[in-house]
Amino acid sequence: MQEFDKEDLKKIFIPNPSSHKGQNGKLMVIGGSSLFHAASLWSLKIASRIVDMVFYSSVPQNNEIVQKQKQEFNDGIIITRDKIESYILEADCILIGPGLPREDGEEEEDDNTKLLTEDLLRKYPFKKWVIDGGSLQTIDPKNIPQNAILTPHSREFEKLFSVKLELMETDKISKKVEELAKKYKCTILLKGEVDIVSNGEKTVLIKGGNAGMTKGGTGDVLAGLITSLYCKNDSFLSACVGSYINKRAGDSLFEKVGFYFNASDLVDEIPKVINLLTKNN
Repeated sequence: MQEFDKEDLKKIFIPNPSSHKGQNGKLMVIGGSSLFHAASLWSLKIASRIVDMVFYSSVPQNNEIVQKQKQEFNDGIIITRDKIESYILEADCILIGPGLPREDGEEEEDDNTKLLTEDLLRKYPFKKWVIDGGSLQTIDPKNIPQNAILTPHSREFEKLFSVKLELMETDKISKKVEELAKKYKCTILLKGEVDIVSNGEKTVLIKGGNAGMTKGGTGDVLAGLITSLYCKNDSFLSACVGSYINKRAGDSLFEKVGFYFNASDLVDEIPKVINLLTKNN
C-alpha cells in the first residue's frame, strides 16, 4: 500500500489546443429517479465541464429539468431510456447508477435498477463502465465487467460483496479491496475518510477531504469526475486522480467557508483545482 503520488497528475490526458469537438471525450450518464432528482444532475454538471459531449438519460421528469437547463448542457444530448443503446456504443465511457432507485422505484416511471443495470452490463461488457449508487446496491457482482470502476461507500461495498468491514483496520480493509478487485478484474474506489483505490495489482490510499463532504451529492460529483477522466485515461489512474482532485477541491472549499459548502459548490471548485494542479505538475 502507498499514498497517491502527485507525479501521476502528469499522466492524465489534457486536450490538445487544436482538437475538435468529440476528441476530448464522450460520456453517458444513466441515472436518476422520481425520488432522487439531483444525484444524476450533479454527475452531469461536472462531466459537462470536462468532456466534449455528454449523453444524459433519466426518467422523463429529470430529462425535462435538464432540458430547461440547456445553458448548463450546451454540448449534451438528452436520451430517452428506449434509445440509450445506440448512444452507449458512441460513448467513450458510461456512468450508471447515480440516483437510480435502490429497489424497483418509488413511482411507475422509475426503472427496475437491477434489471436495467445487469442487462446493459451483459450486452456491452467491452465498454468502459463506472458503476455507482443504486446500481452498486442491486447488482450481482458476477455481472461486473472487466475494467469497470466501482465507487462504493462502505455500506455499498459490504452489500455488494457480502463482507463486513466493521472493526477492520485500514490495512485489512485495503487487502480486502485488493482481493476483490483482483477477483472481478475491476478497479474499486472505496470511499471514506481515506479513499482506498485498487485494481488488484496496485493499491493506493488517498487522504484529505473534510466533514463538509459528507453532504448528499458529493459522491455523485466524484462519480461524474471519475467517468470524465476514464473517457481518456486508464481505469486505475482515473479513479486515483479523481479521488485526489475531489478531496483537494473539498479542502480548498474548507479553507474558504469551513464545512459550509454543498455538492454544487464542489462542482464549481473542481475545475479550478484541476487547472491549478495540472499547471503545477
